[in-house]
Amino acid sequence: MSETSEMKIDPSRAAALASQIKGVSERIAAVGKGRNVRLVAVSKLKPANDILALAQPQESGVEPQLHFGENYAQELAQKAELLPRNIQWHFIGGLQSGHCKNLAKIPNLWCVSSVDTLKKVQLLDRYRGEFISAFTSSSSPAPEKLNIHIQVNTSGEDSKSGCSPGSETVELCRAVEAAPHLHLLGLMTIGAIARSVATTPENENEDFVALREQRDLVARELGLDQEGEGEGGRKLELSMGMSEDFEGAIAMGSDEVRVGSTIFGTRPPRAEAKIKE
Repeated sequence: MSETSEMKIDPSRAAALASQIKGVSERIAAVGKGRNVRLVAVSKLKPANDILALAQPQESGVEPQLHFGENYAQELAQKAELLPRNIQWHFIGGLQSGHCKNLAKIPNLWCVSSVDTLKKVQLLDRYRGEFISAFTSSSSPAPEKLNIHIQVNTSGEDSKSGCSPGSETVELCRAVEAAPHLHLLGLMTIGAIARSVATTPENENEDFVALREQRDLVARELGLDQEGEGEGGRKLELSMGMSEDFEGAIAMGSDEVRVGSTIFGTRPPRAEAKIKE
């Protein structure tokens, strides 16, 4: 962790980030009405210094932000090497089969939120299992099962990743449930941009309605108790909502929102982005 101790944090930048994330958290709380909604701060193309500034204890008394989302597998891996292990990483970008091995072997990768094929389920399970097994003779604690969100293409757009609603979603969730080194956390969608822009807490987004219906379908088909009670009962999460529409998503039951530019500001072009300043 020597690189962390050497990482410079600009006080004015840290104060601005803390103010922005406090504002987002207050907006989440206002709409959530007592529900525990997870905020994933999307830090893609932003330097590790920004993440460290938010992950440290805040002078204001605000809890450190520990859930961060990244869209690029290599960038996530590089930042995970640099930053403290208590950070809980989320991979939220388009998942390629070739990413699965390296991602599954990041010890504090908390969730892969863009799983959309059986092959990717099998690869993540295989490589996470290998990684966990490597700790059996070690004094270090073994990594936990990898949380999984199944990505559903609720808008039906060809440009969007995700499995099709209905039987395809159900069977993919069933495969994750059967995988010994994975944990089915819930479903995720990135809906149509036009619908996101039009979303308000009062105006229901069709993609969010569709994801909620898919979650309920999966729960019925897999015999999961959505109240989290009873033998084996647990609630499947809805991961939906980003900077433009997270308040509307929470109003429709989202358990997790992904907010980036509202916290970090405008991102640089990928070619100009720095892992560390």
